[in-house]
Amino acid sequence: MRIFSVFALIIALLGGYTWVVLNWSYSSGERAGYVQKFSNKGWFCKTWEGELAMVTMPGTLTEKFEFSVRDAEVAKKLNESMGQRVSLHYEQHIGVPTSCFGETQYYVSAVRVVDVTDAERRLMQQAPMAAPATPVAPSSPPAPAQ
Repeated sequence: MRIFSVFALIIALLGGYTWVVLNWSYSSGERAGYVQKFSNKGWFCKTWEGELAMVTMPGTLTEKFEFSVRDAEVAKKLNESMGQRVSLHYEQHIGVPTSCFGETQYYVSAVRVVDVTDAERRLMQQAPMAAPATPVAPSSPPAPAQ
C-alpha cells in the first residue's frame, strides 16, 4: 500500500509540474514572415511542427523561427495561409518534460495574415511623409531672334 501511495504522489507531482509548465509562459511575442515548412510529426505523439522564414529586407539572408502548434484550429489556419505573409503570436515554455507536446519551446497560439496594406499603414503612422517637391516645368527654348 505504501508503494502505491509513493507512486501516486510521484505521478501527481509530475502531472502538476507539466500542467504548470504548459500553462505559464516564460515569454510571449510575435514574429512575422512566411511559413516555409509545416507538418504533423512523431511516432507516438503527433505534433504540428513548423518553420517560419523571416525576411527583414529583400536580398538579405532569412532567419528561421522553428515553432510547435498544439491547437488544431491554429494548425488549420496555418495550413490555409501557406504562401502568405503571416504574423504568429507565440508563447515560450521552458522545461516541458517531454516532446509529446512539441519539439520546440515556442508554441504558436494565434495566426494573422498580414496584408501589404497593413504594413504600409503602420509605416505611414510611424513616420510622417514629406510633402512632394513641386515639379519644375521644363525650360522653353529661347525665342528665335528677329
